Amino acid sequence: MAQVYGYPARLTPHEVRTRAFTAQLRGVDPDEVREFQARVADELTMLNETVRLLSRENDRIGRALRDWQIMHAQECRPPHHNSGHW
Repeated sequence: MAQVYGYPARLTPHEVRTRAFTAQLRGVDPDEVREFQARVADELTMLNETVRLLSRENDRIGRALRDWQIMHAQECRPPHHNSGHW
């Protein structure tokens, strides 16, 4: 797996599905391994989509908050009277 900006790259569903393992004398059932890999890959696909959707929602909420703050700040400004007093 490659590194991106000092962090390990995300594990992709494709990597999970296609990962091969070294056979051992007392190994595991290859069909069970493949079934598990498919389940993990499906879960990664769903989680990646959830992260993508939540990121978009977070961006939308952030923009709405900034718009509200700008609008509210403009409405709440006191009138500017410079009479030379505090």
